[in-house]
Amino acid sequence: MEAIQYTKNIPRYLALRYLGKKWRSLYTSQFSCIDLVDIPEPQLPTQQWVKIRTRLSGICGSDLATITAKGSPYFSPFTSTPFVLGHEIVGEIAEIGDAVKDWSIGERVVIEPALSCVVREIDPLCHQCQNFRFANCENITKGSISAGIQTGYCRDTGGGWSQYVLAHQSQLHLIPDDMSDEIAVLLEPFACAVHGVLQIELDSKSDICVVGGGTIGLLTIAALRMLGYQNRIVVFAKHSHQQQFARDLGANVVIPVNNSRYTVFSELIDAKSYQPELGQQVLLGGVDLTFDCVGSSVTIDDALRFTQAGGEVILLGMPGIPKNIDWTSIWYKQLRVKGAYTYGFEIYNGEQIHTFQLGLYLLQLYGDQLLPLVGAPFSLCDYKRAIQTALNTGKTSTVKTIFDLRLE
Repeated sequence: MEAIQYTKNIPRYLALRYLGKKWRSLYTSQFSCIDLVDIPEPQLPTQQWVKIRTRLSGICGSDLATITAKGSPYFSPFTSTPFVLGHEIVGEIAEIGDAVKDWSIGERVVIEPALSCVVREIDPLCHQCQNFRFANCENITKGSISAGIQTGYCRDTGGGWSQYVLAHQSQLHLIPDDMSDEIAVLLEPFACAVHGVLQIELDSKSDICVVGGGTIGLLTIAALRMLGYQNRIVVFAKHSHQQQFARDLGANVVIPVNNSRYTVFSELIDAKSYQPELGQQVLLGGVDLTFDCVGSSVTIDDALRFTQAGGEVILLGMPGIPKNIDWTSIWYKQLRVKGAYTYGFEIYNGEQIHTFQLGLYLLQLYGDQLLPLVGAPFSLCDYKRAIQTALNTGKTSTVKTIFDLRLE
């Protein structure tokens, strides 16, 4: 089968890491660590697994960070190479293990990618899995499959950027008949946004700031509105198409990302701006809550400065190796800074519910609002152009780039 595979190569990785910003073509050239290959179909590791025929698979920011060598090496001990990329997956069940219950050939599913104790068939469960924090499983190098924090970063499971991928029966979420593949492919990143929003405790009169107009930023705006938040939402978005999508999804104010952003923000929020001898402006005042949906050095630093004393910052964007962040804001303003990674079980309306199931429910109600975020699909053989499209969203006016394996 055809697959886009990542193979660890230290010289190429270093070349990309130090030269990639100048020579973007390196990401899809002979210096790249990825390639379109012909490999055997993955085989079920145990009889509790199923084989999925991929229909759609998204390109995530974490995939791009891996390809461009911009991501942190933090996760490198928790992967096994070579691996097939892709963890935002819509597919249909093509093969079922003998121990699989309640699933049938041909059913359309989304894969929940976290490779937890249950997926690895480890008993007893680790402390994190016992407390329903499956994405923080402490056994991600053990069990019935090789090391891997998620599907798409484990050599045994395969990934969505291929014709077939494997999943444990516990990872499957049934797609309603009336939901299109194009909406369902947004479920995984949307669940991340919903998880982030459900971390907050916010007064209905408080202002909310969302830094970033990419997939996670826009889905965070959507999640806030779909979950019933009526607060004023102020969004920082870089590109014009992102700005328009932010407005369409419910942002009250959209501020372009440029050198005047602090001035515009200060006037809007009625904060006082001061210029230190070195570095970015310092604000007295700000919003009550800020979501950083990018994870860069600039956006994390901005998020801390935009938030008023006693406020909260939620880090939703996947960071690389942030530098030049002035952490004084956290200490001086006594901020609450919290990370929000993937999904799990949440308390919603007084009941415990899985983020994926809540996400599916919300997408059934409001999914058509998100459909414009999904760009024109690419075939696997056109992966170089797909990746360049995802890397250059300003020029291509895209948000979510996807591979369409229905075209294969």
